[in-house]
Amino acid sequence: MTTTGPATTDDRPRRSLTARVRILLWLLLMMAVALGSVAATTRSILLRDVELRVSGLLAQEAGEFAHFEERGVDPETGRPFTDPGRLLYVFLERQYADPDEELIGLVGRYGRGPAQIIQPPRDIPVAVPLHQDADARRRIYDSPDSTGILHRAAGEIRWAKVAVARHGSEPDAAFVVAFHPGREQAGVDEVFRILLAISGVALVLTTGIGWAVAGRILQPVRLVRTAAAQLTEQDLTRRIPVRGRDDVAALAETFNAMLDRLERAFAAQREFVDDAGHELRTPITIVRGHLELMGDDPAEREETVRLVTDELDRMSRIVEDLLLLAKAERPDFVTPEPVQLAELTADVYVKARTLGDRDWQLAEVADREVELDPQRITQAMVQLAQNAVQHTTAGQTIRIGSRADGSCVELYVVDCGPGVQPQDARVIFERFRRGTARRGARGSGAGLGLSIVRAIAEAHGGRVRLHDTEGGGATFVLNLEEARP
Repeated sequence: MTTTGPATTDDRPRRSLTARVRILLWLLLMMAVALGSVAATTRSILLRDVELRVSGLLAQEAGEFAHFEERGVDPETGRPFTDPGRLLYVFLERQYADPDEELIGLVGRYGRGPAQIIQPPRDIPVAVPLHQDADARRRIYDSPDSTGILHRAAGEIRWAKVAVARHGSEPDAAFVVAFHPGREQAGVDEVFRILLAISGVALVLTTGIGWAVAGRILQPVRLVRTAAAQLTEQDLTRRIPVRGRDDVAALAETFNAMLDRLERAFAAQREFVDDAGHELRTPITIVRGHLELMGDDPAEREETVRLVTDELDRMSRIVEDLLLLAKAERPDFVTPEPVQLAELTADVYVKARTLGDRDWQLAEVADREVELDPQRITQAMVQLAQNAVQHTTAGQTIRIGSRADGSCVELYVVDCGPGVQPQDARVIFERFRRGTARRGARGSGAGLGLSIVRAIAEAHGGRVRLHDTEGGGATFVLNLEEARP
């Protein structure tokens, strides 16, 4: 027998970082990358300037010595130099080196112990200057290159060398200019550290300012979240105050508009449920009452069955209409196809004539091919014709027709009944709403017919309009704005 112990995994939802924190972190990351890039780029530029300055100085000193060697004369004899040591001594005593620069004359090969000449004598601000480092001097003197970089534990040396030879013999002396870039490189590093410190302070300030600014920017978003959390089906009246004209204000306006639509939708839903319940409750009550009172008399039973069947048919029509209105929200509610408008108008006229004993007239037809769903349009027009029959009496005129004006196509039904009261015109296209001036089969409908007409018109990208008929009556027009010839 096995037992299951308590779960050790925490199933509670983990709360992720808030938008305010994420915005701040991204801002700090971008600032850190930007400031770090600026500091690194500045350091690179300063080091490059040091390299260029040192290279230029070495080339200048070497060039000056080469020029002096070629054209200089001994001040004691007035003739060109023949002794390398004398040449180096006279040149060096006329030079003044930079603080980090050494000018050295080396005489004699390493095997015979090269001598060094420094002019003028001075201290070099490095741990071990070149004139005190015999190994470094040997490596420079023996190098076949005229310039280079010497790496040593005591510090890096950038050097340039000009070999000096007696007439007709191998070089046995050299002029060396050496530069110690350590102090200038340290200065560059100090500037880099200062930039990093300034960047750190800037990041700290950015953190505080960014936190405050992000909170201010996201305040409407928090209000949206709070309002959404407080919304219930019973209370959709809360709105968000709109301040400014930026994107956040546009978000608040959009949210408020969405709440307006939700409030209207919930109100319509509650009204729809109430009306549907009322409409279906009546036939159910009638059916139940007749069944409970039904006796054994065959005639009475036959009449009860007839009444019950009639009420059940009415309930079936209500349910079918409700299903049709629900289907109107689907994209496949209509299936447009090319239709000859004249034929469609004539077909509607022929079908409508069977609805009642009226003076049916085909007023006009538009000779045009349009794209629409002929079955749905026929359904809407027949419903309008049925509505006209209910509002007229035998012998009164009902006209059906169609017309086209540019890209607009209209199909209409005109009756000569009592018309529609102004207070009814605003509500008759809503579900379960009826006009007050009804004739004929009073109360036989559920008030869904004109709602279906409006749904069909809107599914075609159009609308249904109502206006008074000249001389009395009502005119219903299907205005298909999106119909294409």
